[in-house]
Amino acid sequence: MDKARAQVTEGILSVFINAVLFGVKLWAGMVTGSIAIVADAWHTLSDSITSIFVIFAVKLSSKKADKEHPFGHGRWEHISPIFLAFVLAIIAYDFLKNSIIRFNNKESVVFGTLAITVTIISIVVKELLAQYAFYIARKTDNAVVRADGWHHRSDSLSSLVVLIGMLITKYFNNLWWMDSILGIFCALAILYAGIEIMKESITKLLGEDPDKVLIEKITNEVKLIYKDDLQVHHFHLHNYVSQKELTLHIRVDKNMTIEKGHKIATVIEKMIHEKFDMMATIHIEPLVW
Repeated sequence: MDKARAQVTEGILSVFINAVLFGVKLWAGMVTGSIAIVADAWHTLSDSITSIFVIFAVKLSSKKADKEHPFGHGRWEHISPIFLAFVLAIIAYDFLKNSIIRFNNKESVVFGTLAITVTIISIVVKELLAQYAFYIARKTDNAVVRADGWHHRSDSLSSLVVLIGMLITKYFNNLWWMDSILGIFCALAILYAGIEIMKESITKLLGEDPDKVLIEKITNEVKLIYKDDLQVHHFHLHNYVSQKELTLHIRVDKNMTIEKGHKIATVIEKMIHEKFDMMATIHIEPLVW
C-alpha cells in the first residue's frame, strides 16, 4: 500500500462527503429552526477541516530530509492536529454560547420527519467514514488519520444523541429545553474531540517511553545473536515519524577488547535496522560482577 496516497485519498474522500453532509444538515437545521442540528452540521464541517489538515500534514511530512531538517519532516503529523484542536475549541464555544442563550429564552423546536431522516443518514455515513479512517491508520500508522477517524466517530455519536432527543421530543410534549440541551451536548462533544486530539499530539511531541513489547522483542533478538553474558538496558526512542532513532546501552565483559565490543554493537544496530526499521545508536558499558 502506498501510504501517502492512501492517507491523501482518505482526506479527500472525507472532505467531499462531509461537505455534502454539512449542506444537508445545515438546510435541515434552518428549516426546523433547530440549533442542535445546526451545531451538529458545523461539527460535521469541522471534520472536513480535519481532513484538510490530514492532506497538508501528509504532504509536509512526506518531504525528504534536508540540511535544516536532518530527521525529515514527519513530525508535521503531530503538529497539524494542534491547529485543528484550536479550530474545534472556537466552534464549540460558539455553539455552547448560543445553546445557553436559547435555553434562557425558553425557545422550543418541533422535530419532523426531515430532521430525523437526515440525522439517521449522517450517523450511518459518519461511522462508515470512521471505519475507513481507522483502517488506513492501522495500515499506515498515521496519527493524523487516526485523529480524523475519532473525529468522524465523535460526530456519529453526537448525531446519535441528537436523534434520541428528537425521538423523545416527537412523542412527549412540553420538552422546550431539549434542543438547547442537545446543542450544549454537541458543543461539549466538539470540545472533547479537540482536547483529545491535542493531548495525543502534545504527548508524542514531548516524547514517550518505548513500548514494553518492543523492548522485549529487541532484547530477545539480541539474546539470539549473543548467548554470552550481555545485558541490554536504558532504551530511548526518538520518533520523527518518517524516521525513528533508538538509543540503548549494552553491558559486555569488561575484559573484552574495544574492537570486539564495537563489532557486537554494529551487528545489533544492523539487526535493529533490518527487523524493526529503526536507526540505533548503542553505548557500551563494562559488565561488573
